[in-house]
Amino acid sequence: MSRDGSAPTLVEILTRTESWLRRRGVEQPRLESELLLSHVLGMQRLQLYLVHDRPMAEEELAALRPLVSRRGEREPLSWILGTRGFHAIELKMRPGVLDPRPDTETLVDAVLSQIPEGEDAEEVFVADIGSGSGAVGLAIAAARPQVRLYAVDVDETALAVTRANVEQLGLTDRVAVLAGDLLAPIPEARAIDWVVSNPPYIPTRHIDKLMPEVSRHEPRKALDGGDDGLAVIRRLVTESAKRARRGVALEVGHDQAPRVADLLRRTGFTDLDTFRDLGGIPRVVLGRRDPSG
Repeated sequence: MSRDGSAPTLVEILTRTESWLRRRGVEQPRLESELLLSHVLGMQRLQLYLVHDRPMAEEELAALRPLVSRRGEREPLSWILGTRGFHAIELKMRPGVLDPRPDTETLVDAVLSQIPEGEDAEEVFVADIGSGSGAVGLAIAAARPQVRLYAVDVDETALAVTRANVEQLGLTDRVAVLAGDLLAPIPEARAIDWVVSNPPYIPTRHIDKLMPEVSRHEPRKALDGGDDGLAVIRRLVTESAKRARRGVALEVGHDQAPRVADLLRRTGFTDLDTFRDLGGIPRVVLGRRDPSG
């Protein structure tokens, strides 16, 4: 209630929520307060300010409080809202599935730069390994109608979310969702042109030092890359060298690009490129297969 005993207005609740989230270390408390309130009220963010002085009903406040509390515990916002905008698509999300970051859009753009546009382009078979919510592979498939996608993960929660996103995006005729480790679930007889992955690459000892959204909540097996962060990447590069006809593209940690490039080079990939994220960090390493080899 407001100090005079009346129901609090929308803008009062927005201001209180922003202050509460700021005290709990949320980096963008105003924006996230708007998103949480918009979600509860079924409004666009702009609409909040068009009706800023309207009183909030008790049932609306009751719906908002647990969501704000969860965010104050630093649970990822996408889990709370149930959605995440990524590249040019909207994804369904739920707790237990890696929250795709804007930096990972660099991986999508790197792969799209290698796949020509046009309705007459030949089919391209892409394997998204460790698909999580399906973000990377589905963004690629949505942007290129000739892409046929294998979305692979070991986690049943991730696979369920990927399936839901495949259906939501209308891609069921071009995407196979497969359970298993790395490339093993994709039959040997099936072609793979590009292997793409945002693999676990954080050194084990660093995970607990990350922001609470990651260290407390994100699925550890989607993060933990072993002692040096490259345990999964080494295995994936070795398998990709045997299967990928055109190349491989991997998201990597902030200081890992030279070592991953060396791994690719030593397993037969050539013509290597590194792509930087919006912060200027070398975020993606891409290696191609020599067609003559």
